[in-house]
Amino acid sequence: MEYLKAFLVGGAFCAIGQILIDKTKLTPGRILTGYVVAGVILGAAGLYQPIADFAGAGATVPLLGFGNNLAKGVKKAVEEKGLVGAFTGGFTAAAGGMAAAVFFGYIVSLLFSPKEKK
Repeated sequence: MEYLKAFLVGGAFCAIGQILIDKTKLTPGRILTGYVVAGVILGAAGLYQPIADFAGAGATVPLLGFGNNLAKGVKKAVEEKGLVGAFTGGFTAAAGGMAAAVFFGYIVSLLFSPKEKK
């Protein structure tokens, strides 16, 4: 049942993204950024955690989950360090994901060369 919940919620997030790509003039980069910002807002408002508790990886792995993770990190750091935590909390909470993205992005850039679309 956990797999089904994760699939349904993660699939709904993907379907919303696909609808935004197909029906609006938003670029994929803007949609991805919007997902992260939506995750931060929903996480800060306390609305995302129930979704994550219900769907598990279907809600924590997508970009909305990354934004929620940033919001949780900032909230915790502000409670511990005050105003400085607002600037450091997101990096601390998401350091593993950001480090992996930089590392694998670098590896892929070494293995492949970009080509223009024709």
